[in-house]
Amino acid sequence: MNILSIQSWVSYGHVGNASAVFPLQRLGAEVWAVNTVQFSNHTGYGDWTGDVYTGAQVGKLIDGIEARGALARCDAVLSGYMGDKGIGHAILDAVRRAKAANPGCIYCCDPVIGDDDTDVYVRAGIPEMIRDEALAAADIATPNLFELRLLTGMACTTLAEVKAAVGKLHALGPRTVLLTSLRTNETPDDAMDMLCSEGGDFHLLRTPLLPLAINGAGDAIAALFLFHRIKTGSAPAAMAEAGSAIYGLLRRTAEAGSREILTVAAQEEFVAPSRWFAPVSC
Repeated sequence: MNILSIQSWVSYGHVGNASAVFPLQRLGAEVWAVNTVQFSNHTGYGDWTGDVYTGAQVGKLIDGIEARGALARCDAVLSGYMGDKGIGHAILDAVRRAKAANPGCIYCCDPVIGDDDTDVYVRAGIPEMIRDEALAAADIATPNLFELRLLTGMACTTLAEVKAAVGKLHALGPRTVLLTSLRTNETPDDAMDMLCSEGGDFHLLRTPLLPLAINGAGDAIAALFLFHRIKTGSAPAAMAEAGSAIYGLLRRTAEAGSREILTVAAQEEFVAPSRWFAPVSC
């Protein structure tokens, strides 16, 4: 499996490509990583050093990959944090070229915009670009609950409201949606949910709530879900694989009291999760 992953990079810690690439490689995928930013660490620390790349710089890297004839072997494009609108357009151009070279290639858009504890943290224009352009090209979308609300303008307090919002997201383009983190008024206080939707069917995955707030887990979930969706052909099966692996990773991280997810130390969770969670139809 060959995956072109276009998202952020940090030297210290695990977010963006630094969270997504290694789990995919551990599972046996070949990953062509293109970085949209190069930061010392994720912005959750409050300060960082580094640069945001331009759309032209990203485009040149795609040119070089295309010149190797690699796009004809590209099974999927995965995008995450964009940095600016120009990078977003470079990503969509890469998707167009990859799909032209290989009609079976799929595009997974992780619509990185913000979260409940940070609000919107991307540059002006990016949320609109994702809503109006990126999702129209996407086969898979992997928002968190904050991003689902923002992209659809809908309330998501109950499971019924969440499903209606996911339906609106489908109308924007993606045929498969994974909601990477979900808490409604029906979620128990000691639990966290994930939800996937495909072909008119909804499935819920519930795991115990862990005592940690961490960055980068969503990037890993999107990558794992994409891998397993390609491998199994099933959104619920992919969610079970990704959700079980991420729970094990986060459990190990919480037990260690680590500020960064233990992507390397807990790598066996990606291939053989220590605890399995089964999805249920909802």
